[in-house]
Amino acid sequence: MLNLHIISFDIPFPANYGGVIDVFYKIRALHRAGVGIHLHCFEYDRKPAVELDQYCKSVHYYRRKTGMRANIGIKPYIVASRISEELIANLLNDDHPILFEGLHTCGILSDVRMKGRFLIYRESNIEHHYYYHLFKAVKNPWKKLFFLTESLRLIFFQKNLGYASVMLAVSRDDVSYLSSAFPDKQVVYLPSFHRDDEVQSLPGRGNYAIYQGNLGVSENSVAAEFLIAKVWEGSFPELIIAGLDPPEWLILLAAKHANVRIIQNPTDEEMFRLIREAHINIMVTFQPTGLKLKLLNALFNGRFCLVNSGMVAGTSLDELCNIASTPEEFKEELIRLFKLEFTHNQIIQRKLSLQKYYSNQINCELLMNILTLR
Repeated sequence: MLNLHIISFDIPFPANYGGVIDVFYKIRALHRAGVGIHLHCFEYDRKPAVELDQYCKSVHYYRRKTGMRANIGIKPYIVASRISEELIANLLNDDHPILFEGLHTCGILSDVRMKGRFLIYRESNIEHHYYYHLFKAVKNPWKKLFFLTESLRLIFFQKNLGYASVMLAVSRDDVSYLSSAFPDKQVVYLPSFHRDDEVQSLPGRGNYAIYQGNLGVSENSVAAEFLIAKVWEGSFPELIIAGLDPPEWLILLAAKHANVRIIQNPTDEEMFRLIREAHINIMVTFQPTGLKLKLLNALFNGRFCLVNSGMVAGTSLDELCNIASTPEEFKEELIRLFKLEFTHNQIIQRKLSLQKYYSNQINCELLMNILTLR
């Protein structure tokens, strides 16, 4: 049996936000393919999940070092807080390949004790770009300082990724970036794993639009603010904003509009229903980094997808979406799309396109080839 260590930046269950969705459904796909998975999770705001035991030969939890002690020094906080001697000791018990999920887990990548091991870096974002965009988006001055400092630390830390044997990138833009930064490394395009094995979109019409995401992340709350303040007209159908932990200021802003409603912390089942029954899934990002898993979720399960260009950067998904840039363009597309029916032919086109690059089974086979042909 092929065995693999996976180091996860967080406990990947429940799989209800971007990064852990890729980790969990990758684990599920590899388990189905017969891989023996030894999972290592950093624990800080989630509880150990017994659900992971059915997919893994072993699951280990390590307390993440939060607070000021992990935030002093040249290493990025997201990295320094996830360095563990206990983790290294467990990895040294065998010589199985090691998959590092996100730059967050790469603090031990350059450790001399890892020399000779097959080390795989799974990229989910160009992190210093991501944190710089957070710096621009957030309003709190202390958070702005932290995000800017973290972005600078990440730039200097990035050279450590050169210790990886191979890199797996979630978008073509990120493949280009990593190939340029590390010209001697093999960089493979491997889109994110996700929940859906088949398209479940409904034909016909819905009577509302939905924006969904982790609203506790400033990138998403700022995008929701843009839609409420700059795009949504009083004559439009209802806009539902659904997601985890919306800030109080966003709740107050939505309350001023009769046709805007916030649904806080919906269950997975409720979110699936909201996405599937909406007429339009509307998505905006001001950070064209990584692959936006909420877009895949909407394409596999929803009707029309109205997005800005940043949502589809580095993907092949633009042909399946309606794209707008300015508030005026979003308004024009909303008026047009609410008059249309979503057809069976559009569903067939989605199935053909998504199967090409976003099939969990095909991407699992690609990962298996990397592991077995190393």
